Order: sequence, then structure tokens, then C-alpha cells
Amino acid sequence: PPPRCGSIMSGPEQQQAQPPPPPEPGELDPAHGYEPVAPHWFYCKVTDGRERWVPFSSQDSERLEEAQGAGRDKEDLVVPTSGGRYDVHLRQRQRVAVYWEEEVSEVRRCTWFYKGDKDNKYIPYSETFSEELEEAYMVAVTLDEWKKKLESPSREIIILHNPKLMVHYHPAASSDDWGSTPTEQGRPRTVKRGVENIAVEIPNGEPLQIDHLVFVVHGIGPACDIRFRSIVQCVNDFRNVSLSMLQAHFKKAQEQQQIGRVEFLPVNWHSSLHSTGVDVDLERITLPSINRLRHFINDTILDVFFYNSSTYCQTIVDTVASEMNRLYQLFLQRNPLFKGGVSIAGHSLGSLILFDLLTNQKAAPEEDEQSQEGSRTNSSKRGIKAVKEILKKLDLSEYCDVFEKEQMDREALFLCTEKNLKEMGIPLGPRMKILHYISSKAEMQVCLLHGSCSPRSIPSLPDKEQPMVSANYPQLDYKPTIFFAFGSPIGMFLTVRGVKRINPNYSLPTCKGFFNIFHPFDPVAYRIEPMIIPDLEFEPMLLPHHKGRKRMHLELKEGLTRMSVDLKNNLLGSLRVAWQSFTRAPLPAVEGASTEAEGEAEASVEKQPETKVEEPPAAVKEEASLINVGRLNGGNRIDYVLQEKPIESFNEYLFALQGHLCYWESEDTVLLVLKEIYQTQGITLDQPLPGSQ
Repeated sequence: PPPRCGSIMSGPEQQQAQPPPPPEPGELDPAHGYEPVAPHWFYCKVTDGRERWVPFSSQDSERLEEAQGAGRDKEDLVVPTSGGRYDVHLRQRQRVAVYWEEEVSEVRRCTWFYKGDKDNKYIPYSETFSEELEEAYMVAVTLDEWKKKLESPSREIIILHNPKLMVHYHPAASSDDWGSTPTEQGRPRTVKRGVENIAVEIPNGEPLQIDHLVFVVHGIGPACDIRFRSIVQCVNDFRNVSLSMLQAHFKKAQEQQQIGRVEFLPVNWHSSLHSTGVDVDLERITLPSINRLRHFINDTILDVFFYNSSTYCQTIVDTVASEMNRLYQLFLQRNPLFKGGVSIAGHSLGSLILFDLLTNQKAAPEEDEQSQEGSRTNSSKRGIKAVKEILKKLDLSEYCDVFEKEQMDREALFLCTEKNLKEMGIPLGPRMKILHYISSKAEMQVCLLHGSCSPRSIPSLPDKEQPMVSANYPQLDYKPTIFFAFGSPIGMFLTVRGVKRINPNYSLPTCKGFFNIFHPFDPVAYRIEPMIIPDLEFEPMLLPHHKGRKRMHLELKEGLTRMSVDLKNNLLGSLRVAWQSFTRAPLPAVEGASTEAEGEAEASVEKQPETKVEEPPAAVKEEASLINVGRLNGGNRIDYVLQEKPIESFNEYLFALQGHLCYWESEDTVLLVLKEIYQTQGITLDQPLPGSQ
């Protein structure tokens, strides 16, 4: 009869179970001694219902192992891991997110692994069964007795044939008339001892020192990239890219221990907005057809309309500000030695939310005093002069002395009410004229167009006259160093709100840096600089490639443009020479008479090609970098455009959506963020990138 399924050593397995080969030279003979296995700690990550075991970094695993050895008797020892963003509760064997909500992950101290069926990834055995395997292995090595057979908790069979061949068989099927061998039940799994024997990449870990903190606010919808990942996952990518950029471009500063790393923390407002019950109300009125598309619109695109509603705008700004303040305080509690600055970054609608928050922050009174003390007299004189001009424009010059006596400057004028004017003794007719002027110009006064009105005056204006949604904007617990906007519609929203120009002297009250970064094909992104200098046409700054050159297809494109300009100039030059030789060959009889006309013709022909000679693009770009675009970014350029990839240049429309969602893994974007952050600390790149400021 055929062998029963329980006979493990049948068929091809008999060939595999031959005595182990003699050890190679320099290799430890198993019979001569046993060395304990080195454990490594893993956590279980569940994605779309599939489990994946991920190794902790080397430094985190060592810290966990050390705590495991020292804290066995303690009730619950907590070890911070992953740069302090996750805590591991040793007794419960759980990994818990610190700054955001996330499913708790199982943690395991791993020594023995088997290869999975589906993706050939190695999966760790449970800690108790790993101990059993290790004990059997120790006995086999010490006594040199192999072909040990163990049964796992799920009744699966593991056979230790020799130190290099250990196999895991599926559970034996129930006996039947035919029977089956283990090979017929399925391919046996490979068993490995120790993490060094499995193909897994173990990260080294992150620098412990944190130099700067950046809060990242997402745009519309719960998904932030083309793979429909959450803001947490996208910011994880951004952080990982930043670590590799630090190693590549700040190596000297790292070697001299001048820098550690920048921490990026996600800020989620979408879940708070959609937990208000609005989704239930929308579901009630949503048509049943094209269900998936309608659900997608309700969950994403409607966020823009929510932000333009005063009710839900308040919810959004409250959530963003309170979440950033909560994260900031929690971060300081966990990092009491942190002395660095804080910056903020927003993607898409998130950048607009941050911009509105920042325009409504109040500078500290002592800062106002220090900054205004020197220029108070001059600004007061300028303000009174401006009021006199307004009164002259309204044919009310006779009241100039009254306003001057009350020390009424332009800002004070726009805060005036009818009651104030009445108390100053202004008659009804002139009062109405002044109030009408204030009403018609109030929108221009809100911190953007003419900069002379402080954001603090916003709450005193009627709702309909504000170039932003009416809301009570909360204050942040810190003053951001830099504001980074990725794929931002700020310029478009300001224009739609009626803001036509940003005063060059305007800067955000508490934040002195502002960078507007966008992909050339991003359909949601708009520029800011033309709103500051509307009369001058100039290109945005081209972001240098992180490898220190332009992308090859852009260099080729620019080279062809330059070549065509040169050819055109040479052709015009040749035509000019030909024309000159033609006009300089007149008849001798009329030579004297035609000298004057010839001179005029020659001059006009010479001038004509010269005015049309085109300059190479590079020269224009060098001049563009020197343009003064006001104080919004401290006098530096604001708009920065990424270089499209070669494949993207074939079809702009095809890659438009990808262009809006590309920033999370863009090395060029990350490098600009790091460069600007570390520049505030006096630390520069190892090698300046060509084309950068």
C-alpha cells in the first residue's frame, strides 16, 4: 500500500535527509559548540487585510532587547521607537502610535522564521515555539543528533535535517484510502534561524537629535496620493526622503555632528470634519446612480465647499490649529531638550487653510513695540498725510485739521465708526462720504492689498467685506519659521475673493518665510509673485535637480532653443550684410546725392535686426532670480517650479493628476525644504546646487 501521509521521511525527502556535508574550512563545526541565536524585534503591519512583519531598526531592536533584559519584573515597560513616534509596551507586546490614531500593532522578539506561501516573505514563529525550536537546535548541535522532528501549535511538522536544511511541512491531511505524501500536500516551507539568514533589509535608524519640527497639513479628502494613501503614510515617505537627502547633501555637517534630522508630523483635519454628521446629511440627499463617483465627490471635492462655508470653515480652522498646538505640546513633553524652530507645510487646500491662519495671527506686543519704535514717528506722519489725501479726494479738505488733531492715520481711519466721526464733530454729509469710502475700500484694507492695515483689524470689519471666510481664527502656540505650500491654490482663492494685489511691504505677522512650490503640470497650483509685481512678466525659479543638474530632456530642450536663437540671429546677420552690400553699390552719377538716404536706410536696417535678436533663456533666468518680490518671503523669491520628468513631458494632461500628488516623494522638494530650514541655522549644503539662490 502507498505510504500514509504521516510518514514524513518518504519520497524525495529521504534524499534531502542525507547526512549533512562536512563543514567548509573556516566554518564552525556544529559538533564543537553551540552559539545562542541573536534575536531581532519585529512588528506586524496589516495592509488591506494582509499581514506583513517589518523589522525594527537596529538601534530600536537593541534598545528593546536591552529593556527586555532589564525590565522583566516591571509591570509595563514602555520603549519609544521610530524616532519617538511609536511606543512599544513590552509586556503586552504592542506598538502604539504617539501622535496620531492608528491600529495597535503586535510586536514580537524573533529568532526563527519560515517562508510564507504567497509572497515568499519570511514570517517569524511565535516566541514560545521559537524557544522550543532553539532548544531542539541546541540539543542537535551539542549531541550532533539531527533529523529532529517537532510539531508546531497548529500541528505542523518542522524537521531539523542539518544546520543548513530545516523544513516546515503543512499539517497532515486526514487519512483516506489513497493517502498522500507531504510533497503532494504542498511545497514544504524553508525554515531559517536568526535574522541574518533571511533576506530582509534592516534600517540603521534615525539620528536621535531633532533640529527642527515641521507640521504637514493635507488637502482635500482622506487620501493624499495616487495610491490612495493616508497623510500619515505620505508624511512617512517625505521623512524617509529627507533622511536620505541629509546623508547625500549634508554629509559634512553630519560628520561634524552639527545636525541631526528634521521631524515631520502629519496634521489630519478631514476625519474631524466628516465626524460632525455632515456625511449622514449628504447621504440622505445624494442620488443613487453612479454611487462610487458620488461618494468620492462627497468625500473629497466637497471639502473645498465646506471650507467656503462659515459653519464648516470654523470647524476646519479650529481642528487644524488645535491639532498643531496639541502636537507641539506633546512633542515638547517627549523632547524636553528640543531647542529648534517650528515650520509648517500645507498641500493643496491645506496650504490655503494655513495661509488664512497665518494672516490672522497676532504678533507679540513687545515685538510690535521693538519693530515700530524707530519708525513710529515717520509712519505716523505718512499715515496722517495719507488721510489728508483721502479727504482731499472726497472734497473734505477743511476737516484735515480735525483729523490731524485726533492723530488719525490711515489705519485709524479705517477703524472708524459713525459714532467716532460724530464725536469728532464731523457733520452728517461728510460723515456719510467718509463711511462710504471706508466701506468701498475695506476689502483692500485686510492685510493684503495695501498692507497698511494690520490683520488685527479683521474681526472689526463686516463679514461681507472680508476677503476670506468669516471665522474666528485661533492663535498658534508658536511662531513658524517658514511656511511651505505644495501645489497650492492660494493665488486663485485670493483672486476669487477680490484681492487683486499683495502689497510688496506685506509679510505674515508671525512667519517671515514663505515658499510656493509646484509641479509645472499641477492643475490646482497657482503662482503668488505676479500678485505682488503685476506689471512685470517673469518665470518662477526652477528648482535644481537633487543630483546637481537639470534633467537631460530639459537641457536638450534648452540647448535646441538656444541653437535656434543663434541660427535666427546668424540668419538675420547674414541678411543684414547682404542688404548693406546691395545698398552700398549705387550708380556713380548719383552717389553723392544718395549718401544721406543710404545712411538713413543703413541705420534703419541695422537697428531692425538688433531689436529682434533674442536672448538665451539662461540670461533671462539669471535676471529673474534678482527680482525683488517684496517682504512676504523676506525679499527672496517665492514661486519655485519642479522639473518635470522626461516621461511627463510627452503629455501634460496625462500626468496632471500625478503632478498634483507628486510632492511626497519628490527629492527636489524635500531638498529645498531642508536647505531653507538649515539655512536659518547657518548650515549649508556640501555643494551648492546650480541655479539655486
